[in-house]
Amino acid sequence: MEIIKDIHEMTEAACRIRSMGLKSSLVPTMGYLHEGHLCLVRLAKKISDRVIVSIFVNPAQFGPNEDLAKYPRDIERDISLLEAERVDALFYPEAKAMYPAGFQTFINVEALSGTMCGASRPGHFRGVATVVAKLFNIVQPDTAVFGEKDFQQLAIIRRMVEDLNMPIKVIGHPIVREKDGLAMSSRNVYLNSNERKTATVLFESLELARTLIKQDEHGADRIRDAVKRHILSRPGTKIDYIFIGDTETLKPVKTIKDRGIIALAVLVGSTRLIDNIILGPV
Repeated sequence: MEIIKDIHEMTEAACRIRSMGLKSSLVPTMGYLHEGHLCLVRLAKKISDRVIVSIFVNPAQFGPNEDLAKYPRDIERDISLLEAERVDALFYPEAKAMYPAGFQTFINVEALSGTMCGASRPGHFRGVATVVAKLFNIVQPDTAVFGEKDFQQLAIIRRMVEDLNMPIKVIGHPIVREKDGLAMSSRNVYLNSNERKTATVLFESLELARTLIKQDEHGADRIRDAVKRHILSRPGTKIDYIFIGDTETLKPVKTIKDRGIIALAVLVGSTRLIDNIILGPV
């Protein structure tokens, strides 16, 4: 596996791939890789000739009181995992290279960024859209693979790609879960043993919403109230949001008709976790 830190070197490598008539996929990550990330890599390998993984803890998407400094990092472990998956290249740039002195250009996908995590974390998706656009320009992939756990992020990136005529196909991979249903996340490492048990309440609550739909309950307020009660029945939980809305526009709905999404952000102890499921036909 080629390990590339220099931006110009990465672009040169991308040009070589393209000049050989090969298709490439990019899997953008912030590192501290887990099985969920590796599933994205395996999907990328199936659909392309070359796979490039980026690891970059993006300071532009962290707020002033968020966990940028303590975000888990283990580059040697990440390299070993990627080598085992036979990834072709790892792009591992430094923040000062991605955001050099005088940097002042940002991308804001307006309407889609206003709800859910965007409401709780002002500026977060501006940072996400900007860094992903930069990665797309540097790596020049034909496809990019993202996890559906960050559903809003995926919707925003797809909108950005369409609006800015980027010649890239964005592919979502279903959420990868632990055996007890907890969505895999690098931040799960923050949880102590009791909090780890409590964290299963997110998936339980989503499954409760699915059950209510099957029982012909389609009112968003009633579903939200039931989910809220279930989450708060566990000590040490605090709800950031419970969102029920349209999967395309990410606008809240009053009634789940054919298809919708329920998405959660919940603090378990001091760790903020997100999860979602599609309600209705997938």
